Amino acid sequence: MSGLAVWLGVGTLGGMGAVARFLLDGVVSARAAGRFPLGTLAVNLSGTVVLGLLVGVGLHGDAYLLAGTALIGSYTTFSTWLLESQRLAEEGARRIVAVNLAASLLLGVAAAALGRMIGGG
Repeated sequence: MSGLAVWLGVGTLGGMGAVARFLLDGVVSARAAGRFPLGTLAVNLSGTVVLGLLVGVGLHGDAYLLAGTALIGSYTTFSTWLLESQRLAEEGARRIVAVNLAASLLLGVAAAALGRMIGGG
């Protein structure tokens, strides 16, 4: 794949991933009650399953760059997860912070393993 095609693919797929994140987070957050950031958790866990799947099927090279880094990398959001956790901590919601951090990490590892297993890796 040419360098220009990869750059265009990264820009296009990155934009698509960001829009998908915005939509899923919005739908989940609108339906969730309470302060727990379920939208971000749903986005990050679903993205982690897909990344595990890509590894499981052995995707590599430009295909992995485009699917894994551009699309799923822009879809998932480490920075929002930590910002939401930090804001909850500032508000004194320490239990929610602890659950958010622990659930994201533990479920994220499980989600990656599930994706790899589905992908045959």
